[in-house]
Amino acid sequence: MQSVLESLYYGDLVPHEQSISHSPEHKLLNEQITASLNSWKKKLSEDDFNELEALTDLYHQIQGIDISSSFTNGFKLGAAMMIEVVSGMSSPVQQQDT
Repeated sequence: MQSVLESLYYGDLVPHEQSISHSPEHKLLNEQITASLNSWKKKLSEDDFNELEALTDLYHQIQGIDISSSFTNGFKLGAAMMIEVVSGMSSPVQQQDT
């Protein structure tokens, strides 16, 4: 059995693939977004709808950056907590400006 670090190194562990929620609320909201986009597709010209899709693509890109940052910050916080626990020392956690 591979360690977590080996799994991460060899690409067997891909955290962003695990982050999709399977909650009923997520599914419902996703269905509402799809229905809304389909409604806008009927109302808008093809060019206008393409602009709307480009906007949603930009939103998804920034959301991906935010999720990556949250993962990184959470990992650093977890590592800092483990260092504190193992060393028996406490030190203030540095906070980064957002």
